[in-house]
Amino acid sequence: MKVLVIKRDKLGDLLLATPMLAQLKRAIPGVETHLLANDYNAWVVEGNPDIDRAWIYRRVRSGGRVSLAAAVDGIRLGFALRAQRFDWVIVANGDESPRAIRRGLSVKGKRTVAACQDAARYPGLTDPLPIDDSLHEVERMLRLLGPLGVPMPAMAEAPRYVLPARSAAFAAQWLEARGLAPGGYVVLGLGARRPKKQPTTQQVLSWSARLKREWGLDTVFMWTPGQSDDPLYPGDDATAQPVLDAQAPQIHPHRGPLWEALGLIWGARTSLFPDSGLMHFAAASPGGVLGFFAETDVSPHPRQWGPRGPKAAYLEAGRSVQELADEAVVQAVARLANVTDR
Repeated sequence: MKVLVIKRDKLGDLLLATPMLAQLKRAIPGVETHLLANDYNAWVVEGNPDIDRAWIYRRVRSGGRVSLAAAVDGIRLGFALRAQRFDWVIVANGDESPRAIRRGLSVKGKRTVAACQDAARYPGLTDPLPIDDSLHEVERMLRLLGPLGVPMPAMAEAPRYVLPARSAAFAAQWLEARGLAPGGYVVLGLGARRPKKQPTTQQVLSWSARLKREWGLDTVFMWTPGQSDDPLYPGDDATAQPVLDAQAPQIHPHRGPLWEALGLIWGARTSLFPDSGLMHFAAASPGGVLGFFAETDVSPHPRQWGPRGPKAAYLEAGRSVQELADEAVVQAVARLANVTDR
């Protein structure tokens, strides 16, 4: 059996698809698993043993620009995928994604699976599944294997990825330059597009001070570089600045690209992140993560998007993370970090 899995969206979303890829490989002996991803997210599954071949396409639109060369390459890739004559094409999204479904149908596999509300919109979609908002995104993708005869596992394995070598090398140099050691710090990040999900300056200073005083843990403070009005990806420079202005000795700021952040997260005792892609990567790291959610009556709920991993927990606030009590946060970190009072 030859199966193509299509995952064209964000980094964290592809990470959450790895349990489905593992279950597919485990449940069907001899299955040949292919993955179609883009040049932005494909690195997430580098070295993943559950993928026999990765097909990577360049995004036609990136940073507000259109690449004609990428469009031509995409046409060529489409023909190459059709030539594979896939038995199954799986559009790996828990929600309906019209563009991904159309891409999946263009491959012209024998059967195509996708979640959607109205299958009549997609002629040729052989195995439509209703959208189920009661499940976590990991399970929503696992259920896409149902038409292939693969049952939902009693317990899904945690998402996983291989830390890039350059991320590990960067972290080792960065930590040594600051006198920090793996396991001797926590990572505390902003990394959310909505201010209500981010800790305040006072919370960052208070939490980091207690972690240092009570357990000797420094804090690596990181945020998304850029301005908040960036149309492509809003940054948190302005939000981070008051923390930097405080010049707290226990806080070590890091402003850099994702691959650098991953190395620091991997070596942390544990991490604290608002609901974001970095939260999911932290959940898949050895130290785990404490995630923050807020206003879940109108925002994504942790029931569907909470962190998954052996050491993953979350706190949910009513309207904003600033409502969370310091004691609740510090005690949750203590449980994840497995520390006791000094």
